[in-house]
Amino acid sequence: MFGWSIAATVTAVVIFSGATWSTPWRQLVAPLTTSFVFTSSIMPIAAYVMPRLMPAVRRRFAWPMDWAIVTVVMVAIGLGGSTVAIGLLRLVGYIGPGHTWEWFAGSLRTTIIMTLIFGISVSALEALRARLDDATMALRTKERDEAEARRIAAEAQLASLESRVNPHFLFNTLNSIATLVHDDPSAAERMTTQLAALLRSSLDSDSALVTLADELTLVRAYLDIERVRFGNRLRFEVRTDGETATARVPRLAVQTLVENSVKYAVSPSRDGASITVHAAATNGHLRIEIVDDGPGFDGSTVPAGHGLALVRERLAMTFADRASLGIDSKAGRTAVTIDVPL
Repeated sequence: MFGWSIAATVTAVVIFSGATWSTPWRQLVAPLTTSFVFTSSIMPIAAYVMPRLMPAVRRRFAWPMDWAIVTVVMVAIGLGGSTVAIGLLRLVGYIGPGHTWEWFAGSLRTTIIMTLIFGISVSALEALRARLDDATMALRTKERDEAEARRIAAEAQLASLESRVNPHFLFNTLNSIATLVHDDPSAAERMTTQLAALLRSSLDSDSALVTLADELTLVRAYLDIERVRFGNRLRFEVRTDGETATARVPRLAVQTLVENSVKYAVSPSRDGASITVHAAATNGHLRIEIVDDGPGFDGSTVPAGHGLALVRERLAMTFADRASLGIDSKAGRTAVTIDVPL
């Protein structure tokens, strides 16, 4: 507002007083001072009224009626400000009692023109700023809605992936129980009890992430169940560092990889296979390695829907590019590694 007042003061003196660069500065003191009093009396009123008036007028009236109303209001503000300025100049004794109307009439043209020039400029800037604010708000709303849609889609996709993991494990285990029902009923009964405990543990959590300690509890329960079926053909070891117990991993991710080793390393071999699960913390990441001594496979071509592909998709959905799944497979040794942030 102070800047607009100075600009209007200098402009008015240059236009209406005929001042130039060669005009002695002593001759400019009086016109600059009086002009500044007038502009300083008008600008605060305009600065208060116009930002409140413009949005209200633009909402109710279309162009050109909105600008006609704004122009009338600005002229009224100029006249009111001039009245205040003349009152101040009379108060300090610069204008004598008999010259009030003369000053008012003399300043009328200058006041109206300058008020319209700067008032319309400020109003136009205010209108542009309001449109920019509206456009910015609309853009942010659109970005927010798109982000929310992406989040909902991601959660739905993650839930879909998880729902494909759970039935896969359940069906395999039930098939194992069905195999034992006639040959070894007591083993089938034990396996059923272990399955109930395993499902209860896995379904108690509503979160997509669980602690590594809870995940490995499920892994051990799963391997115990499968050992009933495979006997000594299934040999396993689960080792962890102490500080990794509270690290969080996707629920049933490690179990899915262990199940994959049982299916492709233990089951096809007459002698079975050994499975080792090792978890350790390094450089702010949790590294979980599932190793078996099975026949191996081509890790570069993992079909969609395979347990490895499902785990990789779940890691991407949960951690984006901060997690990874690595495969190193050859005859006699297959290592699948999960790397997630601690």
